[in-house]
Amino acid sequence: MNSSELQSIKNRYGVIGRAPELDRALDVAVQVAPTDLSVLITGESGVGKEIIPRIIHDNSTRKHKKFFAINCGSIPEGTIDSELFGHEKGAFTGALGERDGYFGTANGGTLFLDEVGELPLPTQARLLRVLETGEYIRVGSSEVRKTDVRIVAATNVNLYNAIKERRFREDLYFRLRSIPINMPPLRERGEDVVLLFRKFAADISQKYGMPAIHLTDDAKQLLMQYSWPGNIRELKNLTEYLSVTLQDREVNREILLKYITPDEQQSGLVLATSANAGPHTYENERELLFRVLFELRSDVSALKKMLNESKNQSANAEKARPEVVVSGDPIYEQGAYHISNDTSLRMPDSGQNHYKYNISDNRHPNNPHADIPNAEEVVVEETLLPMKEVEKRSIIQALEHSHGKRKKAAEKLGISERTLYRKIKEFNIDTDKQ
Repeated sequence: MNSSELQSIKNRYGVIGRAPELDRALDVAVQVAPTDLSVLITGESGVGKEIIPRIIHDNSTRKHKKFFAINCGSIPEGTIDSELFGHEKGAFTGALGERDGYFGTANGGTLFLDEVGELPLPTQARLLRVLETGEYIRVGSSEVRKTDVRIVAATNVNLYNAIKERRFREDLYFRLRSIPINMPPLRERGEDVVLLFRKFAADISQKYGMPAIHLTDDAKQLLMQYSWPGNIRELKNLTEYLSVTLQDREVNREILLKYITPDEQQSGLVLATSANAGPHTYENERELLFRVLFELRSDVSALKKMLNESKNQSANAEKARPEVVVSGDPIYEQGAYHISNDTSLRMPDSGQNHYKYNISDNRHPNNPHADIPNAEEVVVEETLLPMKEVEKRSIIQALEHSHGKRKKAAEKLGISERTLYRKIKEFNIDTDKQ
């Protein structure tokens, strides 16, 4: 497809941008449109995946037939089979009449299955049969029906990982993925973010009869440096908010910094970044936890060094000591203390691993007024924390660095937002305090 044809497609469907990855996705959509091959569109939430199915349908031989867009994630699991394949009268409570379902109604047309990764496994088996044979059975019926429907599916879920976790059928994945199309995230589209901002600002200006806001050069640079986790949807919301609320129609870097933060490396322990996170796998999670574990070991080593360096200062320390109990023996008069055969002081046991400090003292309870000698060298036994505790602390620190924003914390940890939600619930982390 030449540049003039590509620009015509963009004008027709309101597509803004010149990124090569975007042009490639549009080009593949137009080329595959005349065929009946299944198409799987991948990309993050908010990148504009819904444009591709319309382009495919409108440029196909089915363009005069029906087109249905179905969000598989919004239909309850108990009714999704009925929605897709129809049902017979009396098939279940509330089935007062027959229903064709989308596959029956869209016969000869196109079905766009958005969020196809959210389909339950039994429904995936039914969908696979339709794709392979064109046959389906209504809920509550034994009659096999035929349909001729073009399937275009989309997902923001990593289906390869879902297959390994047994949440998605491998045969269905390869059947849907006859033609793969990937929509690039906004952070990889360079100057397209500035073009989109200008388009959204112009739309608001025309709709509400107000002057359009415009960006300074430093504000443009900030927009291109931001990661845009919500992609085009997030950019549109921000543009609309600024258009309505700002008195000054010029948007500079200082104004934008109130709403977005450039993705610069934070000081301290860096858990992960969106640039190197890649696709989510459990191997990545383990690598992250081991990395944090080694950081904690370094902290323990530093603590041991500090304690050893401070041993010479113990003789001049204040003799008045808080009342403690050592190995079950109460402290003796004038702040003296006694150590039994078990010469160990242990921190209160809260069910977690702790450090053990071994000290020696020749003080005997029969001579409570004798001078306390200098303590011998403090020995720290280095004990590794359990992996779950390391994981919990990593999540808490990521939430603190992200000011409680879970999506950003998930990116820093290199895990999916859904996995982060599950871990927060599993560890009973109070996100209100983060």
